[in-house]
Amino acid sequence: METTTESGMFDSLRLELRRGVLILAVLAQLRQEHYGYTLRKALADEGLAIEESTLYPLLRRLETQGLLTSEWREEEKRNKRFYRLSKDGEAVLAQLLAEWNGINESLHKILKTESEVGQKAGR
Repeated sequence: METTTESGMFDSLRLELRRGVLILAVLAQLRQEHYGYTLRKALADEGLAIEESTLYPLLRRLETQGLLTSEWREEEKRNKRFYRLSKDGEAVLAQLLAEWNGINESLHKILKTESEVGQKAGR
């Protein structure tokens, strides 16, 4: 019998869950200017690893949506593209954080309730 991880269902659900979280994390991290490598490193240092093949398309999409600004600059004798949250990005980040906090609070209540039900059933 296949387990859910063997069937790939878990991986699919995990990726779906991560997509929205990555957007929120990237927007929040870009309150300070970063170029791609330092952004990846900063996210990884906080426990949220992201592949280049995911990060760069996400940055381009967020910039196209007007949530980020970028500029090319030379640093360490190399041209690097620096990203930062735009004014619209700041507003959207604030809205997304409020939504995230509400969802997180609700989820904690749901999980606490489930835990209490499990404890009562085990008595």
